[in-house]
Amino acid sequence: MARRDFSGKVILITGAAGGLGAALCHRFAAAGARIAAMDLDGERLNALVTTLPAGTLSIAGNIDDPAACQAAIDQTVAHFGALDGLINNAGISHRSLFLDTDPAVIRRVMEVNFFGAMQMTHAALPHLIETRGAVAAISSVAGYAPLLGRAGYCASKHALLGFFDTLRSEVEDLGVGVTLICPSFIATGIGRAALGGQGGSATSARITAGGESSPDDIAQRIVDALAQGQTLLLPDRTSRLAWWIRKIAPGFYARTMKRRVGAEYLKP
Repeated sequence: MARRDFSGKVILITGAAGGLGAALCHRFAAAGARIAAMDLDGERLNALVTTLPAGTLSIAGNIDDPAACQAAIDQTVAHFGALDGLINNAGISHRSLFLDTDPAVIRRVMEVNFFGAMQMTHAALPHLIETRGAVAAISSVAGYAPLLGRAGYCASKHALLGFFDTLRSEVEDLGVGVTLICPSFIATGIGRAALGGQGGSATSARITAGGESSPDDIAQRIVDALAQGQTLLLPDRTSRLAWWIRKIAPGFYARTMKRRVGAEYLKP
């Protein structure tokens, strides 16, 4: 497969205003792409756009609203004349044991992480077929392995793998690339913004395994993966180890994960 060249291509990135999303905007722009940056936080989004090349499109919108998803795609195509790539990056997390979690919290996480990505992709797909473009989804180690205290988050990230793996089988013969990205912990601030069991802020401190990766480093690996047409990217050492240990020794993986992460939920 020929390497994708992003020079002059139009890439729409959700969750663009900070963390990995902002790094993706900068890295795709450095590769020559024209950027449509979408985020719920209009103020931070406008600040980001001032750091990107002239002509970058700013779209304030909430991906859990199907009408906003369609409007974002329509606005991008109207502004640039085409859409060559969609990066489904926007997401939220929660930290709470399921026993202590209001089911509405899990519905909220699913609405953003899974249904938001699905709606954006559904609206974008006719244009991506026309340009023989690419779509990517940011999943997680939690998309293929358990993670204590994040049942809803894991469910949403597992759902992304099932959905986009199946979508690939439907659109790859039409020239559309589908890439799943499954990092471990990234220094993005998503942990500080995690929902608690009743919908407020999580009260426990996040414990990471293997440290946190740089958003800029992960963003460059994602750009390279899409350019090379990779279907799955495990962009850091922890994600690669977790992939194989989970397959080869799932019981050992679960015990190790519980030992490392369980301290978040120890009762005083």
